[in-house]
Amino acid sequence: MPRPIRATIHSAALHANLERVRRSVPDAKVWAVVKANAYGHGIERVFEGLRGADGFALLDLGEAERLRELGWRGPILLLEGVFEARDLELCSRLGLWHAVHCDEQIDMLAAHKTQAPQRVFLKMNSGMNRLGFAPQRYRSAWARLDALPQVDEISLMTHFSDADGPRGIAQQLERFNAAARDLPGERTLGNSAAILRHATDTQVRADWVRAGIVLYGSAPDFPEHGAGHWGIRPAMTLATRLLGVQRLQAGDTVGYGSLFCAAEPLTIGVAACGYADGYPRHCDTGTPVLVNGVRTRLVGRVSMDLLTVDLTPLERAGVAAGFGSEVTLWGRAAGGALLEIDEVARAAGSVGWELMAALARRVPVAVDSAAHGPGCGSIGAPDR
Repeated sequence: MPRPIRATIHSAALHANLERVRRSVPDAKVWAVVKANAYGHGIERVFEGLRGADGFALLDLGEAERLRELGWRGPILLLEGVFEARDLELCSRLGLWHAVHCDEQIDMLAAHKTQAPQRVFLKMNSGMNRLGFAPQRYRSAWARLDALPQVDEISLMTHFSDADGPRGIAQQLERFNAAARDLPGERTLGNSAAILRHATDTQVRADWVRAGIVLYGSAPDFPEHGAGHWGIRPAMTLATRLLGVQRLQAGDTVGYGSLFCAAEPLTIGVAACGYADGYPRHCDTGTPVLVNGVRTRLVGRVSMDLLTVDLTPLERAGVAAGFGSEVTLWGRAAGGALLEIDEVARAAGSVGWELMAALARRVPVAVDSAAHGPGCGSIGAPDR
């Protein structure tokens, strides 16, 4: 039989999270952001849960093709636009909308021969200082695009750098509004953090919002707030099983480098998961884990294929654990106990979306549409 590790994608949670977004922005259309293979969940696996969105946003032309092959006929937006001139031919063929954030992309459009003008999203750099036209150049870029017969409709967009923190969005909003004042076209400003924290501002809602990590059950402003605070549900569970149990005496060490030393007699479980599965190697002793639904901790160094967990809390609770016991690395255990991915990410000095996107190809993945989703080993065959 295969290794017992498995990731489960919860379609019902994706749908519920999309509806949560709609309740925050009832007058806006919603982009479901599925870049990076739907944040590691798999575009084909999330499609049913997210097909109620008004459009899909991503980066890669190949992923756009996959959406069209799934039967999606609605809007698809390339968030970084095209990378070379011939990409515009595929945009025409697939009916893709695309961002324009630099002069070179306008030059490509000007040279593009097409009978079907394209819809573009002119991006402003309002303070993120990554992609986009500076505010003082934004109107001239708009005028260049407006003069091109290759361009049908121009929408306006920017991206917030601090919607999840105390600095907020006021400064960027002011810059955007000043530079885009009176320009026609639909607008898209709000990302996941803005949707949750600033949705009362009608400018943030605008015409479109871009829902990314919120759809997958991670809180963009963790640790200030967890997913439960925002009423969002985990869309991925990573679970495995114990392969063995070791009983340590005081002074015994665990794993490579002997980083953990038992201060007293201790029972540990050895679980089938390691950094080759996408679990962060730099998670240290104390990282939360669930065993048979009971919260405990990782001990010692994560290795390529294995990690070790403290079984003492289970013994204290009178919960038996041994070979084959369920281990939930993040998500929802079979009995309903929940371990938010953001807690694990924080222990790794990271964010939840990095853990999702890092899920290794060797981990089997299955899709579950139940209300909460079962635990490891209680669903049908995985699809990889």
